Amino acid sequence: MLRTIPEVMTAPNFEGGGIISFHEKDVPVPGPGQLLLQVGANALCGSERGQFYDGSAVTPGHEGAGIVAAAGPNTSTPIGTPGAVFLMDFCGKCRSCALGFSNQCLHKRADYGFNADGGFGVYELVNENVFFPVDPDMSPTEATLLLDIMGTNGHGIRRAQLVRPDIESAVVTGAGPIGLGMLAMLKVTLGFDLPVLITDVIPYRLALAEQLGGLPVNVAEMPLDAGLKRHGLAAVDAAFDTSGRGDARRAALDALSQRGVLVCIGHGQGLDLTISPDLIAPERAVLGSEYFCYNELPENLNHLRAHRDYLLQIITHRLPLSEIQRAFELFFAGNTGKVVIEQ
Repeated sequence: MLRTIPEVMTAPNFEGGGIISFHEKDVPVPGPGQLLLQVGANALCGSERGQFYDGSAVTPGHEGAGIVAAAGPNTSTPIGTPGAVFLMDFCGKCRSCALGFSNQCLHKRADYGFNADGGFGVYELVNENVFFPVDPDMSPTEATLLLDIMGTNGHGIRRAQLVRPDIESAVVTGAGPIGLGMLAMLKVTLGFDLPVLITDVIPYRLALAEQLGGLPVNVAEMPLDAGLKRHGLAAVDAAFDTSGRGDARRAALDALSQRGVLVCIGHGQGLDLTISPDLIAPERAVLGSEYFCYNELPENLNHLRAHRDYLLQIITHRLPLSEIQRAFELFFAGNTGKVVIEQ
């Protein structure tokens, strides 16, 4: 339900040192081509670690969903429309955008939550082109699944299929929210019978991965190659690193079969390669995958409609904005799936 729009709102202030306070900010007024959203939910992400510990000049939150509360001139989205926010404010005109690669926009105007105010505020101002409408019966929390959980991981799978269209097995390194999302999207898009190994060192997340149909490997207890054998596999066709760790990427590369592909999704450390045995002889490939393309959202919305209850298992904690400090502390302690701030 839409509220009367105030002139001032209370917003979280990421001070640094793991401290979040609150301060008052003016509620922005939408200009030409802009929408003002009343935020209903915003999910936490590991990429906000730097903002939590080092501070942020803007209001973070890049996995937001809500309702259009006001619209500026030259917009066509009706007030009251529910939807989610694509974090990259793409220009829509450059060479990349013309081909549909909005995640690689050459003249990107903003990254909401990183250099422009994001969705942890009560209201968020966005350009209309990054707003994606969803079904009226879909809650804001459900709509956040379309972003990093489904969008980022679905894009990573599409990248892998450019090299390996016949994926019959996979491994995911890291069972944080992105890793859990990758596991779920592999099942949703390639079939629930697809064997998917998933690694981590946190028992809570490995148990959740097993609940989602993954084959867990606790790499604190055994290396990935032993985990493969334990689950009856000699190698996999595709590997997806969501951990950002160099040792995890190396283990994932070693687990690949001939023509295998490693997709690096988690930012972080590097990867040491010996080109001939690692890439040339087995014709393996190593790819990067950054966020996703706006035009992938409609297909993912169909997946969400069909598999809503399954995907919602990834969200394990929901807290109000007043408890955002506790939410981040819980999240970075590791014993959670996806954590969402609801308003």
